[in-house]
Amino acid sequence: MAEHFDLIAIGAGSGGLSVAEKAAAYGKKVAIIEDHKIGGTCVNQGCVPKKVMWYGANLAHSIEDAKDYGFDIQNNGFDWPAIVKGRENYIKGINNWYDSYLADNKIHIIRGTATFKNKNTLIVADQEYTADHIAISVGGVPIIPEIPGAELGISSDGFFQLQQQPKRVAVIGSGYIGVELAGVLQGLGSEVSLVLRGQSVLARFDSMLREVLTEELLSSGISLLSGMKLTHLSQADDGSISLNCGDGRAHQGFDAVIWAVGRKPRTDELNLSAAGVTVNEQGFVPSDEYEQTNIPGIYSLGDVNGKAALTPVAIAAGRRLGDRLFGGQSDRKLDYSLIPTVVFSHPPIGTVGLSEADAREKHGDAVKIYQSQFTPMYHAFTRHQSKTGLKLVCVGAEEKIVGCHIIGLGADEMLQGFAVAIRMGACKKDFDDTVAIHPTSAEELVTLR
Repeated sequence: MAEHFDLIAIGAGSGGLSVAEKAAAYGKKVAIIEDHKIGGTCVNQGCVPKKVMWYGANLAHSIEDAKDYGFDIQNNGFDWPAIVKGRENYIKGINNWYDSYLADNKIHIIRGTATFKNKNTLIVADQEYTADHIAISVGGVPIIPEIPGAELGISSDGFFQLQQQPKRVAVIGSGYIGVELAGVLQGLGSEVSLVLRGQSVLARFDSMLREVLTEELLSSGISLLSGMKLTHLSQADDGSISLNCGDGRAHQGFDAVIWAVGRKPRTDELNLSAAGVTVNEQGFVPSDEYEQTNIPGIYSLGDVNGKAALTPVAIAAGRRLGDRLFGGQSDRKLDYSLIPTVVFSHPPIGTVGLSEADAREKHGDAVKIYQSQFTPMYHAFTRHQSKTGLKLVCVGAEEKIVGCHIIGLGADEMLQGFAVAIRMGACKKDFDDTVAIHPTSAEELVTLR
């Protein structure tokens, strides 16, 4: 006989955990089905392990900068297995904490892969489970292109399985995952080539961010291989990997190749057709503003719905869905506009709202731009003259701020407060009327002319 729940979340990532936690807090009987580690991509192959490696690369830069501050410091090498061991122990601690936390909150964990039998019934290892509400929150997996020799490369998930540091590596992809991994590897001492299908990195970001980041990538020693239309990968007798293009170009001698060309939703095994759930051509499960799919009682959260593949977005949407379903808040939903995000490149990027190009397309001549580029005080006398760039995108006579873009030291931390102000409808005058904190890079945002 099938066991019944008020809510079942398929996937114990950020979205599934958040809606399950909310439902349990309202006294509902809740289960999460998971076939991997608790925490999803963010904890196990994404944000958390990536940030650990980013900190390591930052320390490598700091060791070099310390010489310019008068310290007699030598970098005698980097122990890749040591940081991997510490990183994995840290993640294991999070996994273990979740196990006890979920048990304490009476949230059932069902281990295995779920498939739909019908719109209210799921099957896991021949056992049936039913629920009034089912949240699809299975996340995504890295895309590996279907070209000959693609298996010679590893995915971004595979990066976190490396037990030894690659000496010469090609990172294929121009998005945030690609630039983040390239920066980490270069900072830790690998020789890195960033392979771009087009001509620039971060194509969907503001032009100022792209331009400054490109300069920083090049100055750090990363080789940018643009316009690369790869046809196949091949391997030499010595084990090294070559990248081959249709125009005859070939780049050889890599001991590792990392695919960072995007992610796709993990929906293939769910048998969604049995429940009548609509899936688009890319495999995403579309949902409305309330995260409702085309089938009442079935919802999609996080990366799987294709809206905004960010951990805090999945958490916020999951919590609001729980409030709406079980907390009597019928209009509770996530506003997907003005979502701040950070790219942990070197230097980091913080951005919220419209790019200049998008603002001009939407508002035309009503757009006014305020921007600045400078060398932050920290780098004023270091050999690595890393730049900071700031831009405010304003609209209308009141100069309402509709976009804020920052690249440089501390951008990741300074954006959060400014994002609150912009979400509250701040105008340029509100920034101008705010007393600056000196000396900081952030003060430039309230002193732009």
